[in-house]
Amino acid sequence: MNPSRSSSGSVTAEVLLEPADNERLASLCGQFDEHLRQIEGRLGVEISSRGNRFRVIGEDLAVRQATDVLRALYAEAERQVLTPAEVHLALQQAGAESASPETAAEARDIAIRTRAGVIRGRGAAQRRYLARIATHDLNFGIGPAGTGKTYLAVASAVHALNEEKVRRIILVRPAVEAGERLGFLPGDMAQKVDPYLRPLYDALYEMLGFEKVGKLMDRHVIEVAPLAFMRGRTLNEAFIILDEAQNATVEQMKMFLTRIGFGSRAVVTGDVTQIDLPRGVTSGLRHVIEVLQGVEGVSFTFFGARDVVRHPLVQRIITAYERHGGEGRGSNE
Repeated sequence: MNPSRSSSGSVTAEVLLEPADNERLASLCGQFDEHLRQIEGRLGVEISSRGNRFRVIGEDLAVRQATDVLRALYAEAERQVLTPAEVHLALQQAGAESASPETAAEARDIAIRTRAGVIRGRGAAQRRYLARIATHDLNFGIGPAGTGKTYLAVASAVHALNEEKVRRIILVRPAVEAGERLGFLPGDMAQKVDPYLRPLYDALYEMLGFEKVGKLMDRHVIEVAPLAFMRGRTLNEAFIILDEAQNATVEQMKMFLTRIGFGSRAVVTGDVTQIDLPRGVTSGLRHVIEVLQGVEGVSFTFFGARDVVRHPLVQRIITAYERHGGEGRGSNE
């Protein structure tokens, strides 16, 4: 079935794999859906399934590639039990590393001036992301580490503050341990959650400088807080960023989104292949992709391994983990 485009900037495709065969479907998905998470991480899409019916959401080219890969792997599953290596090979054969020249041409080149210099999107996905943040009230940036999701969101927030489009910046993160236990550390609640918020501080310091960030935080123009502290608040004339949103529960995500007030803009970032919630707890980021598709004023930008802009070795590391099937727990559903 051809993908259908929504007002959120992404497309959705429904894939019906026939004939329905539970063994082939289990082989296609992999243990704990690891094969689906592998495809998601490489192409920057979101895949959900019910029986032999699959839904793929993401950028146009990536969705088409993902549907081709699903069909090819389902056919292969009739002959053998699939492994992450076969999934990696299918992705390569589908041209998973190529970019779409059409979508690149559609992306606006937005320049943001900060203390760190002029910040522009590097690559089509980043340019699309910046353009959508400038034109939508609620934006989702979804993809692996190193794709610039958080950095560009903070840059957009600093720009909006400097241009007096908002009166304050609020940076939020769920306080969920990524395999570590930090509860024994000394200090009050703010000091305990500080390690989770450090990446947000780092981006602010780079763009504004230590002294200015300190002054703005003292005046509560910039606020950094754990997600749990957002309950009961209404945030007007603010630029709000929820980082690491894959570790928000469905209830927390709904709570956060309903905090958005008049004159505010929100950006939600996360990686649906790196969920640290307890198994059996649904990720609010995975859930919201399904819920808000097509809602006016909401945009989704999906990043894949090809969009990583850190050291070239990082992209190769991500691809190697995908090939090995060891990206982490991936799904908790």
